Amino acid sequence: MFENLSEKFGLILKKIRGQAHITLENIEPAIKEIKLALLEADVNYKVVKEFIEGVRREAQGKEVLGSLTPGQKMVRIIHDNMVNTLSRGEGLNLAGTPPAVIMMVGLQGCGKTTTCGKLALRLKGKGKKVGLVAADFRRPAAFEQLAALAGELNIPVFVEKNIKNIRVLRKRVMDWSRENSLEVLIIDTAGRLHIDRELVQELVDMKKEWTPSEIILIVDAMTGQEAVNVAGTFDERLNITGLILTKLDGDTRGGAALSMRATVAKPIKFAGVGEKLRDLEEFHPERMASRILGMGDVLTLVEKVEGAVNEREMKKIEKKMRRFDFDLEDFLGELKRIQKMGPMEDLLKMVPGANKSNISVSGKDLKHMEAIISSMTVEERKNPVIINGSRRSRIANGSGRSVPEVNRLLNQFSGFKKMSKNLSRLEKVFKGGKMPWL
Repeated sequence: MFENLSEKFGLILKKIRGQAHITLENIEPAIKEIKLALLEADVNYKVVKEFIEGVRREAQGKEVLGSLTPGQKMVRIIHDNMVNTLSRGEGLNLAGTPPAVIMMVGLQGCGKTTTCGKLALRLKGKGKKVGLVAADFRRPAAFEQLAALAGELNIPVFVEKNIKNIRVLRKRVMDWSRENSLEVLIIDTAGRLHIDRELVQELVDMKKEWTPSEIILIVDAMTGQEAVNVAGTFDERLNITGLILTKLDGDTRGGAALSMRATVAKPIKFAGVGEKLRDLEEFHPERMASRILGMGDVLTLVEKVEGAVNEREMKKIEKKMRRFDFDLEDFLGELKRIQKMGPMEDLLKMVPGANKSNISVSGKDLKHMEAIISSMTVEERKNPVIINGSRRSRIANGSGRSVPEVNRLLNQFSGFKKMSKNLSRLEKVFKGGKMPWL
């Protein structure tokens, strides 16, 4: 996510941190580099201009110029301005007499139907009684796709291909909703490959009939500025209440996310970060800004851990982390748990400094590592420092792997322990304190 932008900001911030003092002369080159990085990331030029002016104005303040910690102050200024650009996150409006109606709109190919399922699963996890409604009469496979998603998620779904009158559809759906005591209805509406008058009018008529509490536009983040243009057109006619950016995990530039709020003036409520139905995250500007600036996203990581590991396991993990007494058996067990939360490389990006931990584990690697650890003695697993050259050869032979693979596992274990120390220093973050790197 935003790899290109994050890499460039990392280099820029490294230069800034290296300055003994911040002066008018040495901040200008950094500001020009930031401007270029944002433009290359396909960020709207008006947004870039406002962002740069904000950074320059604050950087030239008396409290920054000549500061003893200029690097930290400049990073803080850039971070805060990026948060302001992304604006604040907003939750869903589900107030009023149930069921609350969420109308999902967007073009074909943006992931609208799948996102309906993802949002339904998320609300179900919050204890809401959710129902899905198929109202995309234009795409033949839309009904079947939504019904399949609902079946997989064990969520009620209303599918009736013969009802095409909006008023009749609403009456039937409301009766069905009351019969099932539903609290939230998510409507999968029709889309097109492009915006046309007929599509927009159809959605306007549906809005008048349903009076939804939320009209959420689904846009593909990877389309960059085109996503911003699409959002502007939909908002002009429908007055959307928020957006969901899909394929944010594949967006290496970040232009759409950084431009959307400033140009459309509507909040990004959720972000699609993968193909699985659980890969929908609440959009938090502060966390996103930290990811872009290479500071990690510990809070989102904690939420993922809490969702995958029970409380007893969490306490056991925390206790071992604090004592720094992880052994190789613990290491293998944690890797297996982590794999349940998603791709390892995505999780490690949320941890500051994890890129230096030399950890990269696939499902195939995990089986090889398990074979290597199983070939060790109990003493070797508990105290890996005793594993010398002859022991490594014996372990490699016993596991059917090579000595370099044994060496790689031990190096990764060492990196994991170093990362655990890094996490322990971030205890403030878990308690809501200020990020120590700012």
